Amino acid sequence: MTTESSPQKSEQKVKCVVWDLDNTLWDGVLLESDQVSLRDGVTDIIKTLDKRGILQSTASKNEYDHAMTQLKAFGLSEYFIYPQINWNSKAQNIETIARKINIGIDTFAFIDDQPFEREEVNFSQPDVLCIDAADIDKLLDMPEMNPRFITDDSSKRRLMYISDIERDNIEENFVGPKENFLATLNMVLTIAPAQEDDLKRAEELTVRTHQLNTTGDTYSYEELDHFRQSDQHILLVASLNDKYGTYGKIGLTLIECNEDVWTIKLLLMSCRVMSRGVGSVMINHLRNEARKNNVRLQAEFISNDRNRMMYMTYKFAHFKEKEKINDRVILENDLSQVQKFPEYLTVNIF
Repeated sequence: MTTESSPQKSEQKVKCVVWDLDNTLWDGVLLESDQVSLRDGVTDIIKTLDKRGILQSTASKNEYDHAMTQLKAFGLSEYFIYPQINWNSKAQNIETIARKINIGIDTFAFIDDQPFEREEVNFSQPDVLCIDAADIDKLLDMPEMNPRFITDDSSKRRLMYISDIERDNIEENFVGPKENFLATLNMVLTIAPAQEDDLKRAEELTVRTHQLNTTGDTYSYEELDHFRQSDQHILLVASLNDKYGTYGKIGLTLIECNEDVWTIKLLLMSCRVMSRGVGSVMINHLRNEARKNNVRLQAEFISNDRNRMMYMTYKFAHFKEKEKINDRVILENDLSQVQKFPEYLTVNIF
């Protein structure tokens, strides 16, 4: 199988597959003839990737309306989010898709029949896994395309992103303060102790979430199950819903509980809720619980090139650096500030 990538890329699970169209998704060149035909097995591949929670899009040099009409005729247009059908470079289009979805470029795969196009992407975006269209029959067997678990959230991932697109379009046309727009969403955030049937999604969150992640630590199903049952730990899962539907399980928090101090070992939120302010809500809940239990509240933080926003979330919540142990910064909150939950959000705590 022909792939081009950086050495470390083979260890990374793919979150989004970007398809070329001409002589890749279908046989033939659309601008030369409307009589193009889908490649054998491609529909099953697309639907299987979708069920695995792998997003898909297109980067194709074509006329947008013409190509979208053809995708609709094949019954496939709904599977491609943020399609980039224009005359820009494929590398530029993949970068645009990554920015709109808000996931790392190193979680992308790109399929094209032309060596030149794959080489151009590989040169400009070396972290993208480039695949020869001649090898798509092997695609579903690639380790990068096989997540360990397929959860309820992952099987609905594309539909949740489509809801996000609808929300974003409405927000762009909303006149007034952001808090007023958020109030129109009727958001309900639920914070509850993790149950056994939450653990597959919890593991997936630790593996997939990089930007809104305070340490970058990953935990297996078995490790999370241990924490769930441990008297020395609290494992919380956050879910978010609004009038457009569910965001699913979007947050995970692990607290180590000692007699006089609680330490937040991990706090993460899905990048899909970055603009909803739920990270600060979770922190305020933990501050309230620590105050009730008469314990100090600390947090561990490991800086990387993506998670500065989580550091700022801690700082805005009045955490101050206490010490540094190897690569971990230890922050502490004096719990003197009592912060109410925002009015635009209903919070249910169990």
